[in-house]
Amino acid sequence: MGEFIYGARNGIHIMDLTQTVPMLDAALNAIRDTAAKGGRVLFVGTKRQAAGPVAEAAEKSAQFYMNHRWLGGTLTNWQTVSQSIKRLKEIDEALEGGAEGLTKKERLGIERDQEKLQASLGGIREMGGVPDMLFVIDVKKEALAVAEANKLGIPVVAVVDTNCSPDGIDYIIPGNDDAARAISLYCDLVSRAALDGMSAQMGAAGVDLGALAEAPVEETLSDGVETGNVSDETAHNDAMSKDAPLDIKSSEEVKENAEG
Repeated sequence: MGEFIYGARNGIHIMDLTQTVPMLDAALNAIRDTAAKGGRVLFVGTKRQAAGPVAEAAEKSAQFYMNHRWLGGTLTNWQTVSQSIKRLKEIDEALEGGAEGLTKKERLGIERDQEKLQASLGGIREMGGVPDMLFVIDVKKEALAVAEANKLGIPVVAVVDTNCSPDGIDYIIPGNDDAARAISLYCDLVSRAALDGMSAQMGAAGVDLGALAEAPVEETLSDGVETGNVSDETAHNDAMSKDAPLDIKSSEEVKENAEG
């Protein structure tokens, strides 16, 4: 990433904006074009400071995310992943129905399974197949996700810091992948680009976007009442039980484990 570094100050690298701004624009255009064609964008960021912004940005733009832990085979073994998603939906339905006939111990076991599956797969449960593009925060930490996307020919947009290699990244966004404010900014920009693309798609299909927009709601504040932004603290759950799923290998292994 040395070619994108303008200089250094107090040991901190400074990016060359004459290069980074056009590259950011190109990356956002790629996201916008993908969404405009009805494509699915998967936001990936499992580090503590990225988990919250990644989920929020994906949900805001009706896209998908993985922010807890990347499971090996998420893309390359989608058939097995889809079975786990099916299991999650079945558990949700059972618990919503009251889980009648189950003992307290059985119910607690099912709730633990639900918690683990929701943390790992909740952000992709409605994706319906492999995504058309990945947006990644921290390519070093998410190297497995990038490798799986490369193997399947799925384009990757990523924020690449000065200590990372841009290999395997189709649309590089040179930038800081550690600072929470920077991560939130990039996630918000990508979310807006996806929304722009979806709006273009709906407009081309003849959908009246104005009719779909909600009427503005006026908020009245009492005199002397101050409001402020409340920051969301993303809790990182490292206390998963020992039998939590690690890597998804193959349908055969899952079947063998079930029979065992």
